[in-house]
Amino acid sequence: MAKSVIFGWGMDEQTLAQYNSAMSQPWVVKGALMPDAHVGYSMPIGGVVATDGVIVPAWVGYDIGCGMCAAKTPLKAADIIPHRDEIFHSVYRAVPTGFSHNRRPERWDHSHLSTSAFLARVFDKDQGLTQLASLGGGNHFIEIDADESGDVWVVTHSGSRHIGHTVATEYMKRASRSTRAREGHFGLQVNTGEGQDYIRDLKFCLEFALENRKRIIERVLREIYYYARPGQAPVMERFINRNHNHAEEKDGLWIHRKGATHAEAGMEGVIPGNMRDGSFIVIGKGNPDSLYSSSHGAGRALSRTAAKSIITLDEFRKEMAGITSKVTGGTLDEAPRAYKDIFEIIRQQEDLVEVTHHLRPIINIKA
Repeated sequence: MAKSVIFGWGMDEQTLAQYNSAMSQPWVVKGALMPDAHVGYSMPIGGVVATDGVIVPAWVGYDIGCGMCAAKTPLKAADIIPHRDEIFHSVYRAVPTGFSHNRRPERWDHSHLSTSAFLARVFDKDQGLTQLASLGGGNHFIEIDADESGDVWVVTHSGSRHIGHTVATEYMKRASRSTRAREGHFGLQVNTGEGQDYIRDLKFCLEFALENRKRIIERVLREIYYYARPGQAPVMERFINRNHNHAEEKDGLWIHRKGATHAEAGMEGVIPGNMRDGSFIVIGKGNPDSLYSSSHGAGRALSRTAAKSIITLDEFRKEMAGITSKVTGGTLDEAPRAYKDIFEIIRQQEDLVEVTHHLRPIINIKA
């Protein structure tokens, strides 16, 4: 089997078996498993695998480019807290969540991006531009946080929405030579037309996902400033973007990160915890054993079904005391107890990243 390093401990057997299955493929050169790893499809969430000459659509996944953005503002927590309820409701009005999207297409100049004939054909049909600045569902979120100094940050977790799913589905079909998207270790040779088409469309989806997160943050800042600084234009002092579902070429190999954050030396990143414990701003240490990666979050401790059967709504409310958030049966599977202990996950990757800020939620937005 190819060289492999597992970070963290206490991985369940199913996660390890899934990872080892991916690592046994003949074109795999190196791999690493992040401390938040848990079972996904084809490869665990938290898996990082480097291949020689092959790219595997299923190892990137359906939400191509899903990731985190964090924007620091000059505002203080005291500016937000008196208006927290109004801001909470206004963000839900400004940013479509779940399956919702904009009524009209957004304008986006993507003429600098090349695509395959397939993506050029389906992008408008897919109504991709109506989904820019939309959050999606599941574990996607918007946080309005405060750091140790009381400085306000806006953080969002979202991806490439339906267009990423469309691209992933198509190339998983092509890689598996099937009429349906098949999960498994089915790769495309990067020096073939199909491989190059996927790489082009992958890059397009990465840019689309970044643009989506940027626009979400812009809309949230407008709502914050409407209440906290009426008449003033929103200000963004710092902006950090780091996605955790992608493949990139480095030193002649293709590094697949599926639920893992790029963490080169000096590279800023964002690692979320849960609805209660917020997010961490980190700087990568460029550890080659992790293939220059870190965790993408805390990782699930309970499946969505298990969370809804084990955690009560009353327990969820108590966990979220003091945070303005959507605490309902519909978000119960996102309760803090559904996730691993983010503080322990951070401790398990001290060789991968350094924490510079812990951002604690004032407001949390979920679908």
